[in-house]
Formats: sequence, structure tokens, C-alpha cells
Amino acid sequence: MSKSINKISSTAVPVHLENVDTDQIIPARFLKATTRDGFGDNLFRDWRYNSDGTPKKDFVLNNPTYSGKFLVAGKNFGCGSSREHAAWAIKDAGFDVVVSSFFADIFKNNALNNFLLPVTVSDEFLKQIFAAIEKDPKTTLSVDLEAQTITLNGRSEPFEINNYKKTCLLNGYDDIDFLLSLKPEIETFEQKHATI
Repeated sequence: MSKSINKISSTAVPVHLENVDTDQIIPARFLKATTRDGFGDNLFRDWRYNSDGTPKKDFVLNNPTYSGKFLVAGKNFGCGSSREHAAWAIKDAGFDVVVSSFFADIFKNNALNNFLLPVTVSDEFLKQIFAAIEKDPKTTLSVDLEAQTITLNGRSEPFEINNYKKTCLLNGYDDIDFLLSLKPEIETFEQKHATI
């Protein structure tokens, strides 16, 4: 299965809360696992489930009205501790894109390293996204990574991304894959500069 990301169009799940920290995304008690599998089941665990494990009916992830590859969150998403498991949980839950008007730097980097695209939009555009989803849960968002745009109802806004990470996401490369992709250039360089 390809890990590459370029154009994604999908409905979205709105988490209309600001300052969501990584302990809320994936509580510390679930960090003992050594593989990335299964973290999606505990995404927003304490908001999503009662202490007896039953789903809280008023939490958005338990509402079948909302689904999709986009998680739309309030400002300052992913703050708090630097746990990479937060990105694992979101990705494992089936999301490919997280949209917010501000991401904590460490979360943003962890997301990019795990093929989860963090898209930073203006506060105004974020408000429009939340309003559109509230009005119609079937509202579709579209991201074009190559063009670096996100589109809602025909209106597009550009977003920034590190060029290296963009290349990796477009090609489905992790850091090692990227180095391996340069092997022909490295070999050519070595042959040109080989000493006799």
C-alpha cells in the first residue's frame, strides 16, 4: 500500500476545541506498546469513552454523522509533550490530513514523519470550514499537496510545507527511502571523484 500523499478529497470530522494537547490525543497510559498498530482505538480516549469503556454519545468521533480522511481541529493542536504516538493514533484512526490554524512544532514534525499531513490555515478559513461542516456534515475538503492548496466549496487557500517533507510525502519516502532515491547521483559523484 502506497504511503504517498498528493491529492485528497474527503469529508471531515470536526473537533472544535483549542489547545488540544498530546495527552488528550493519546493518554500516557497507552504508550507502552512497541508497534504503531491499535493506537487509533484510543484516539481521544478520555473524551471518547466513559470509564466503563462505553462510548460517550456527545463526542464527535462517536457520531456516525461525521467521517472522512480530514480531522479539523481548533487552534494550537498537538501542544504538550513530544510523544510521536499522537500522530500514530490519528493516522491509525484513518485520518490522512489534520487541519488547524496552528500546530505545535514537534507534533507537526511527528505528523510529517508518519505520513499525516498537517495543513495550517488562517483563523478565518478555519472558521469557514467549521461552519460549513456544521451546516452540512457531507461537506468535502480537498488538498492538493503539489500545489500546496486546501479547498472548501470552491475557495482555496495556500499552505506552507517544508520542501524536503513535501518531496517525501509526494513519493511516499521516509528519510531512508529518500537517501536510497539518491543512490544513482551518489554513485555518479563517487565515480567522478574516485582516486586512482
